[in-house]
Amino acid sequence: MLFLFFATSPTCHAQARDVLCRQGSGEFDAAFHASIRVHVGASRNLELASRACDAALSWEDQSVIVAGSSFELDLDAFGIDLGLGTSVAAFQVKKSKADCCMEYKIYSLKTPPELLQSIHGGDFFSAADTDLDGRLEIWTDDAAALDGFENIKLSQMDFAPPVVLRFTRGRLLDASAEFRPYFDQKITDLRAKLTPQDLADFKASDGRLAPSTPATPADQAARLLAVKTRTLEIVWSYLYSGREKEAWRALEEMWPKADAERIRGALVNARAHGILSRVDGVSAPTSSGHQIRTKIFDATVTVTATPGLTPKDVKPKREIVSPRAILMERDPPADVYEAEMARTESMLKLVIDAAGKVRSVEVMGGGQSIDEGLVRSTANWKFIPGFSEGEPVASQIFLGVSLKQ
Repeated sequence: MLFLFFATSPTCHAQARDVLCRQGSGEFDAAFHASIRVHVGASRNLELASRACDAALSWEDQSVIVAGSSFELDLDAFGIDLGLGTSVAAFQVKKSKADCCMEYKIYSLKTPPELLQSIHGGDFFSAADTDLDGRLEIWTDDAAALDGFENIKLSQMDFAPPVVLRFTRGRLLDASAEFRPYFDQKITDLRAKLTPQDLADFKASDGRLAPSTPATPADQAARLLAVKTRTLEIVWSYLYSGREKEAWRALEEMWPKADAERIRGALVNARAHGILSRVDGVSAPTSSGHQIRTKIFDATVTVTATPGLTPKDVKPKREIVSPRAILMERDPPADVYEAEMARTESMLKLVIDAAGKVRSVEVMGGGQSIDEGLVRSTANWKFIPGFSEGEPVASQIFLGVSLKQ
């Protein structure tokens, strides 16, 4: 039975992200194969905790500081192989509250640990085996490149341009085009929010949308800015998923004609200087007819000895080492019903991938009311994945949870 805590963290834009330590609040410790330990927690000054966070990897009587005196620190993954040929610990670091974005620091879990890669520019990073095909990706966005684009802050955006990265034989590749259905859903949702009148009014503007004047009331200026922002989000959803023709076609369809060439050049320039400027190439998609589904190990069953059949020298054991929670939080209840549901105990069946992220969730118990807030929250949970013969694997577990207030 595990306990959940309310996530009360502020959001940089549309979706809040849970982290292990924020302004000195939160702590986590774990060991990899009993040899290298990870610690994330409050910075200390003469043994007193401060309003900042530190992270370190230690072995025997030695340690290496991953980051110190940071506004936010998070352990995204631990004990997994991201395609760099060794087990790693992956940290997210935000040095100050004023920073828009995180640095993703990937350390080897050999003795001594060393920094293998550092990726800058995303508002968040999340390693996952999204398709359960045995290939891990790193989900992030191009927040640093687009923060303030056309004077639009991240807090005004529905989302910054999504980016999916993958290490292949040590090379960092852009795998975004392999996940077009994800981008297509965002495009569909955005188009549903735009009315023909909204688009007509925006196309009649100059595209730049200077500050409101007596001729353009504040409420109309705000509406036009929202239309402009969603139009940009549609265009960059095509652009970042490898569909330039569709991106420019959407721009031509939705943008003021006199300003289209300028904004196209601005988008190309921002993308060229963003997170994708640091990749080594584009990942080749796997043929849909040859996709491989990874084995999902069952951690819900404990093998026991059978009297008279099991040899005395054979010790029954689980099929795998079960996943261990890194961070499990839930959003505050949205209404009275959710508040009541949050006080009840729930039994969940989770599929956790080899990066420690939840791929599916099922509420167990016939006729039991479903705590929708809890189910939504599982999308942001992090685990040390299950292990089979020393290798991280996807697994299925039962998990009893309740709210501790």
